[in-house]
Amino acid sequence: MFKKTNQELAAIGANITVREIEQQPELWLETLAIVKEHETTIQAFLQGIKEKHGQAKVIFTGAGTSAYVGNTALPYLLPLPSMKAFTVMSVATTDIVSNPYEFLEADIPTLLVSFARSGNSPESLAAVNLGKEIVKDFYQLNITCAAEGQLAKQSKGLENAYLLLMPERSNDAGFAMTGSFSCMLLATLQIFDGLSYETHQAIIKEISKMGQQMIVDEAEIDKIMALDFERIIYLGSGSLAGLTREAQLKVLELTAGQITTLFDSSMGFRHGPKSFTQDQTLVFTFVSNDVYTQKYDVDILEEVKADGIAPLVMGIFALEEGAALPFDGDHYRFNKGKIEIPDVYLALPYLMFAQILAVKASIKVGNKPDTPSPTGTVNRVVKGVTIHSYGK
Repeated sequence: MFKKTNQELAAIGANITVREIEQQPELWLETLAIVKEHETTIQAFLQGIKEKHGQAKVIFTGAGTSAYVGNTALPYLLPLPSMKAFTVMSVATTDIVSNPYEFLEADIPTLLVSFARSGNSPESLAAVNLGKEIVKDFYQLNITCAAEGQLAKQSKGLENAYLLLMPERSNDAGFAMTGSFSCMLLATLQIFDGLSYETHQAIIKEISKMGQQMIVDEAEIDKIMALDFERIIYLGSGSLAGLTREAQLKVLELTAGQITTLFDSSMGFRHGPKSFTQDQTLVFTFVSNDVYTQKYDVDILEEVKADGIAPLVMGIFALEEGAALPFDGDHYRFNKGKIEIPDVYLALPYLMFAQILAVKASIKVGNKPDTPSPTGTVNRVVKGVTIHSYGK
């Protein structure tokens, strides 16, 4: 796929999406530089909130894929010392807009961290407007990929707002969000996790290499595509459980629902959702690098493999060269150096595996990854949303 010319990819409706997946390792290095450039001013903005209020609520928000940025980042960030002054949650804009009274309180200082590819989704703009209407001390951190989007434009010049633009090429032109998601996630980690620039630089260089490895190894996914399947399941723990929702959405979107999907945590899967497994189901587990958590990820791999129902039960690992594989079964192995990489950073190369698989699945079922909704009922930027007046 990555060796095809643009003309060859265009003929199967995949040129845009394939190239946007391929460029991500480069975009991660660009994101590293962008956040470094803004480091002093963005930390001063956050420190100002802490000093003025002592404690504040932080809501990570977005719609669809953008909402999953917060879902993936939150388990990692919650216990960190850098987050002690904040009460943090991840809530989709679609939930804030329909039920604002459950998340926005007048007397609780609130920072709304908005993730948006285009910044033009009606819910993204409405969530901000509700925050302004309801919360007395309301702040915005807008992490978006489009300088000309409404979310970016409306925050310029506001004292209580900070705009952080992602690399220009991360504003995906394809239907499915790819680099926009991974860059916004990476920027969020850099901003909030309290690690030094040198540590971020070392980690991001390493995951960039891992992403490039996935491009070289795309033939491994071709082997998977040769199987007869109708369903795909993604499992993981902690931040990687958050990632499973985005991974399965890529398949659902790009195949226009012709491949059905499920996501869950590695331990939660047993409690009912396991019923989804049948003889045309592929099961993938994003395996943690944490020694303790990894045991539970491997347990579910072993269990589902032993059930003998699914034709493929595959673990996705990131291991040092020479390290023993803790699962005796199908696997894809990312090669990592000796540097310690938190699971949430591994989410980026792991996601590239899922993105490439989704594109190939789309082509397998005769769909076009760049324009996967043949009826036009699902759009790149959501349409047909009525925003009702709140006025309480």
